[in-house]
Amino acid sequence: MFPFMFFFWDVQPPALQPTSIIIMLIIVTLSIIANLFIIYSLKKEDISDIEPIRLMQPLFTILFAFILSFFFDIYANEGTWSILILALIASLSLVWSHTKKDHIFFNKYAIAAIIGGLLFAIELVLSKFILHHYNSISFYFIRSLLIFIIVWAIFHPKINTIKNKTKGMIFAGGIIWVIYRLIMYYGYINLGIVFTTMLLILAPIFIYFFAWIYLKEKIEWKQIVSSIIIIICIIIAVTINR
Repeated sequence: MFPFMFFFWDVQPPALQPTSIIIMLIIVTLSIIANLFIIYSLKKEDISDIEPIRLMQPLFTILFAFILSFFFDIYANEGTWSILILALIASLSLVWSHTKKDHIFFNKYAIAAIIGGLLFAIELVLSKFILHHYNSISFYFIRSLLIFIIVWAIFHPKINTIKNKTKGMIFAGGIIWVIYRLIMYYGYINLGIVFTTMLLILAPIFIYFFAWIYLKEKIEWKQIVSSIIIIICIIIAVTINR
């Protein structure tokens, strides 16, 4: 993102107020801790196993935004009961898709994924408090730069030991994630958190597909059914919000 800052830098004076700075630091702290939990879970579990649990994050995000709509004007457009119900159905179908023998299969890695998703959800919802003080790319650049500096200071990563191929994959992943976040922030500002999150809950379907194609991971029938439920809920939500 750094080369683009010359063209897209936009930080409004309210972003420098103490309250805004504190919220940004909370966002950065939550993101670091959430990433550590997610990475811990992914080290031991297949992506297709962990991702449905981690993607309870949309459920947490929607619920937090919905609750805050009763207390803060900036979240006023988040209190739509029809979308909330559809989001609950779609999100709970993800939990069901991870059950085994009529019981939800949770180990310490799955719990780590849930905690990570919960913290990411809080971070995303808090972002709306200060997001309008920046354009999306400036906000995400500052957030990511602060995370980079703090994590570098704590863990002292040895980048020279990383293979060039891996560096390329990390860089490519970074580009994709920047685009994803910018789309997300654009949706938060223009469509609201609840509706945007409802659309982005399509992510598990793509993850199942690519994990099957490239990682040769097996797709369970419950994951297929859950994907169909998610698609139906999103189609209804889009129809309602026309």
